[in-house]
Amino acid sequence: MFLQLNHQKLFVYQETRTLSKHCYEFTRRLPAEERYNLVQQIRRAALSVHLNIAEGASRKSANERNRYYEIARGSVIEIDAALDACEDIGYCTKEELGELGASLVKVFVSLSKMING
Repeated sequence: MFLQLNHQKLFVYQETRTLSKHCYEFTRRLPAEERYNLVQQIRRAALSVHLNIAEGASRKSANERNRYYEIARGSVIEIDAALDACEDIGYCTKEELGELGASLVKVFVSLSKMING
């Protein structure tokens, strides 16, 4: 935000901002009883994706960068699994998660390309 560093120019970083926004919007619709379970888990994972990309981009070695990108990709998978649980419980349908799902796929694909070179 204030530092104007290179990670902010990455497509995947910009897309994680969108992913985080969609995750927060979706979790606002979950029942209050999920406030300390699914809501926090999804939000924490979304923030983890965003922050690990930023931190990874600042690393000097490719191995170090990739480690952070792998952690970020793991958090993307965690969000996807949590959304599966939400669908199974009846909190949403896959169709209702259109924008969130599209953003999730974009981030996953981008991170996979970055990791695999």
